[in-house]
Amino acid sequence: MALGITALGGLILGSFMNVVAHRLPRHESLVTPGSHCTACGHAVRPWDNIPLLSWLLLRGRCRDCGTRIPWRYPAVELATALLGVAVVAVRGTGAETWIALVFVALLVPVTLIDLDHRIIPNRLTAPAAILALVLGTALDPGGRAGAVLLLPSLLHPSGMGMGDAKLVGVLGLYLGRGVAPAFVVAFAVGTAIGLAIMLRKGLAAGRKTAVPFGPFLALGGLVGVLAGDELVQAYLDTF
Repeated sequence: MALGITALGGLILGSFMNVVAHRLPRHESLVTPGSHCTACGHAVRPWDNIPLLSWLLLRGRCRDCGTRIPWRYPAVELATALLGVAVVAVRGTGAETWIALVFVALLVPVTLIDLDHRIIPNRLTAPAAILALVLGTALDPGGRAGAVLLLPSLLHPSGMGMGDAKLVGVLGLYLGRGVAPAFVVAFAVGTAIGLAIMLRKGLAAGRKTAVPFGPFLALGGLVGVLAGDELVQAYLDTF
């Protein structure tokens, strides 16, 4: 029952995350105007705005002008639902799970916007940090680790963009000690992708290729949510 409700809520939330990813970097309102075709401008009818299902019924095209609706929209809706289900399946339905769901939902537009625009807007990270402090600190005082992890990035911003640095702080606030394996995963995957690009393009060209780091941090954040504490404990028990 809980997983079904989470999946349904995830589909709806994923639809809104598409709106956030499209409008936020363009400094557009997230509320008005309502959903509309970006090609012909026609408002999307309520029955054509059902997450995932409407895209399938419309065969991926606008009802009014026939323009293709990018497959990314239903993919994001489905991915958001699956991420939510994974969190609930692993973490149960306690209060901390709600915080984890908020955090995972944040990672969706962060990834999309950084891939599209190479930025992580303050309008995402600032509210996320405030919400983490309000809700998370009461449950997990260790979440303050995020502030500590943010300091080196502020002192040495050449290592990553400032948007990435702020996202690191947000990860720490939500994950507490689980941010350590999140960092390891992010840098390991990022390094592997960077090496693959250099092998393909050559060392000189590869080093000049801009690769957004936000998606790697988001992947690490997901690992931190699902298994961060367990990985840290396993490390402590071993060493």
